[in-house]
Amino acid sequence: MKLTRIALLATAISLSASALAADYPAPIEAMRAKGVEILDTFNAPSGLSGYAALYQGRPLAIYLTSDQQHAIIGSLLDAEGEDLTGAVIDEKINRPQSKIIWEKLEKDSHWVSEGSKKTGKVVYVFTDPNCPYCKRFWNDAQPWVKAGKVELRHIPVGVLGESSRKKAAYILAAKDKTKALIENESGKTPAKEQDIKEAQSTQLDHNLELMTQVGASGTPAILYQDESGLLQLHPGAAQGEQLLEIFGARP
Repeated sequence: MKLTRIALLATAISLSASALAADYPAPIEAMRAKGVEILDTFNAPSGLSGYAALYQGRPLAIYLTSDQQHAIIGSLLDAEGEDLTGAVIDEKINRPQSKIIWEKLEKDSHWVSEGSKKTGKVVYVFTDPNCPYCKRFWNDAQPWVKAGKVELRHIPVGVLGESSRKKAAYILAAKDKTKALIENESGKTPAKEQDIKEAQSTQLDHNLELMTQVGASGTPAILYQDESGLLQLHPGAAQGEQLLEIFGARP
């Protein structure tokens, strides 16, 4: 699943001063009034002017006619039938969004690290302590983790009820968070259902808010960068070839 679902974090983008101050043509202004957010402009053929935009989290390419009286939304094809719009959306919307969201995952979420921090390969996963599919994904990821091929950053959430929330809070409050998480996911020592302290309650609220913002509706929700650097969201426990896509060649 590509960034089209993850672009809900568009409100986090800091537009340049020139973009904010722009006096847009009437069709573009009309679209902005309906909630379309203009992110950037781009060169377009045949006298058209291009605008990269977002609407309700979905990336759009807008083409303004040369008389500035009409706007067209959609894919532009050349004489050979090649799509000229996909590359624009990737470079003007998806790639900048990928960078912003990746930074938010690192700085704004409260995660528990497992694996090598020197590998350069980082994968985030929203995980619920009571989720059996999270445990399956954890187990399937272990060959890469134990081989030092990936740093797996678990973002605890409590989406399966109060028991999950208490267990997630227990993991976040643990002196050795990684140990507490591994013991819960492996089934060796399930996380305890303790009263939730204010600090962990705030952390869990932030994690859940971010999970909602990236468009994930369940756990596990796996976020990783593909070979081109674009952020990808995989909902559910990855299996088979999906694991290779996320982690790389099996060690």
